[in-house]
Amino acid sequence: MENALISTNYYLKNQKGFYRGKVRDVYNLNDKYLVMVACDRISAFDVVLKRAIPYKGQVLNQIASYFLDMASSEVPNWKIDCPDPNVTVGHYCNPYRVEMVIRGYLSGHAWREYKEGKREICGVKMPNGLRENDPFPKPILTPTIKATQGHDEDISKEEIIKQKLVPAEEYEQMESYTNTLFRIGTEAARKQNLILVDTKYEFGNKDGKILLIDEIHTPDSSRYFYNDTYETIQNKDQQQRQLSKEFVRQWLIENGFQGRDGELQPVMTDEFVDSVTNRYIELFEHITGNKFVRGSYENISERIENNINTYLVNLN
Repeated sequence: MENALISTNYYLKNQKGFYRGKVRDVYNLNDKYLVMVACDRISAFDVVLKRAIPYKGQVLNQIASYFLDMASSEVPNWKIDCPDPNVTVGHYCNPYRVEMVIRGYLSGHAWREYKEGKREICGVKMPNGLRENDPFPKPILTPTIKATQGHDEDISKEEIIKQKLVPAEEYEQMESYTNTLFRIGTEAARKQNLILVDTKYEFGNKDGKILLIDEIHTPDSSRYFYNDTYETIQNKDQQQRQLSKEFVRQWLIENGFQGRDGELQPVMTDEFVDSVTNRYIELFEHITGNKFVRGSYENISERIENNINTYLVNLN
């Protein structure tokens, strides 16, 4: 597990709280700003795996930053700046418990449900006769309730409003933003010979305004196929080449782990960990069109802390 940023443990100026998520360490500065450090931890089936993936945190942070900037003219978001390759500083928001999942293709969780004979997910009907990775007639929204621990739960729009998890008017705005963001991501992917298959977005409320928060269009939150080979592979009824975390999930499934009680995590070899790192870097370069510059792991925790503190000096 050498050469990986497992976690951080800082005490920052005006720090009010700290939260360690599955991947990110989040510092609350007086309920005004958040400092989010993307670490190299990796999760699957809502479980943090025992080994970390070098450069994963940097990849996630820089892809998210790239797309937050791209979409900001159409959907307001929480980002202020990135003072370090692994860090984003942004506005503190009150997060909604609902995650907005949008799917353009029948893949992943939706396919696993479909394969078991289900033709409805989150109150949305799915047509008969689809194969794995076929496109839906139009993208479908399949929201989930964000769990504090364990697996997130599917939920319908009607139940979200009925249970008053999100007021109806605010949910409609989140739904509109989700469709806009998926369009932006789809167009950006197509320019890079990729297909944005599905993704999720999280939103928060700041002073009555809904903002996009957390990450966007990263391999942790999204699934991508290669556009130029999609139809050929689909016509042969073969597995799509993809850039996402799904191949990690599939490896875990093949080794008897889906995050269920009593299941033991399989051991990730150095070779497998290296292959995951390379997949993340490959996605960064494909989706952004930019060369990935590997940051140094020498004194990385101290570097991040120094860069954060230097930035906060001038943040009002």
